Amino acid sequence: MNTVLLHTCCAPCSLSCIEPLRAEGIEPVAFWYNPNIHPWTEYKARRDCLLEFAPTIGLDIRVQEDYGLRSFVESVGQNIDNRCQYCYAVRLAETAKYAANHGFEAFTTTLLSSLYQDHEAITALGYKLAQQHGIQFYYRDFRSNFRAGNQKAKDDGFYIQKYCGCIFSEADRYDKKIQKDKIRFAPQEEPNG
Repeated sequence: MNTVLLHTCCAPCSLSCIEPLRAEGIEPVAFWYNPNIHPWTEYKARRDCLLEFAPTIGLDIRVQEDYGLRSFVESVGQNIDNRCQYCYAVRLAETAKYAANHGFEAFTTTLLSSLYQDHEAITALGYKLAQQHGIQFYYRDFRSNFRAGNQKAKDDGFYIQKYCGCIFSEADRYDKKIQKDKIRFAPQEEPNG
């Protein structure tokens, strides 16, 4: 295998995957498809950082443009706590389909580098989609490179996101502040007089 389609959620996470793949003699081709990332300014910042970075290391990139706020919210709105499963499925299904339709033997994902994602669910889904599309899921546990990749991204001045990507994960990152504000601004009871 010479090339693999690498679903890429952002440039920092790609740093955890590209060098290990190249060390195995595999040239990754980045695939940007992330209709889960919101708001638009976040989506654009992540996409554009990847587009600026890729040429500096000779990384081929394919962009499937889809800012999917409405479809994402409609799909997860009734089950927000399980939104990640939908998020993995929609992105990896499109990656597997693209790989199969464009002559790739295999696909993988930068999601396998994250210490914060459900690694086992992503892996199981990857194998399932590979079987459905008649291609190989190229499994590698890239998590050991996660911190080094993030540090390199910081050193190189990459845009570093502060949350997973969806609007609900952004709200989660502010949860403690929101709870403190609820207490701070709670109406005070009037003393009985």
